[in-house]
Amino acid sequence: MTPPSNDPGTGRPPVVDMATWQAARDELLVREKAHTRAGDALAAQRRRLPMVEFDGKVEVVGPEGPVPFLDLFQGREELVVYKHMWYDGAPHQGQCEGCTTVAWHLKDAVYLNARGVSLAMLTTGAWEEVAAYVDFMGYTQPWYSVRGLDEPVGGSMGYLCAFLRAGERTFLTYSTTARGIELVNGSLGLLDITAYGRGEAWEDKPEGWPEGNRPCWSWRTDANGNATWGQDSRPVPQWTRPGATREHTLGRGGEH
Repeated sequence: MTPPSNDPGTGRPPVVDMATWQAARDELLVREKAHTRAGDALAAQRRRLPMVEFDGKVEVVGPEGPVPFLDLFQGREELVVYKHMWYDGAPHQGQCEGCTTVAWHLKDAVYLNARGVSLAMLTTGAWEEVAAYVDFMGYTQPWYSVRGLDEPVGGSMGYLCAFLRAGERTFLTYSTTARGIELVNGSLGLLDITAYGRGEAWEDKPEGWPEGNRPCWSWRTDANGNATWGQDSRPVPQWTRPGATREHTLGRGGEH
């Protein structure tokens, strides 16, 4: 009789005893702690950045109509906003899957509020379109249209920004985009601790690991959960929404 194999198969970590695993884990922990301390040093430098003053009375449009940007602070001293990209006239399934990922991970601001920080979502979409989208997605965080407004309130979307106020004066203190926004997405952090990681093509993986796909490949799927940017796809969280069905157009030229 052939004895059972200790090899779980190709494309998986090697099997070792607990002591060997713990030694390897302890070795990695040294690097993880150095990474944490490096992040603390970056945060300290971030707190020492200068800031830019702007007119906090500029009006943005929300569910109650035009309101001054100052209202977004909700009486608190600090404010974090995410600038959500928008495709004019596109149906819900045609809106940005990356921004959907960010917004889905910012469902409320209970812990931010406890530290004197408010949260808001900004986008360049016309409010009538934005309101319908927010209702469909079931978002509860405050959204506002900044259509036609300049930086730092409007301007380029896809940014995570921090603001500070001193009475009626308002200031931009920080802004980041691209992978700088990953700190919002707790799902990516959890995937990073799994054996297979995010499953993206750029990742450094051992030989034999499952082949990765292009960056962010799983942010949009078809009705069966298959990752795709085809015209019958939606941003992943949309499939949890009532009435979300397979569609046949993204409403923006059919191209991602």
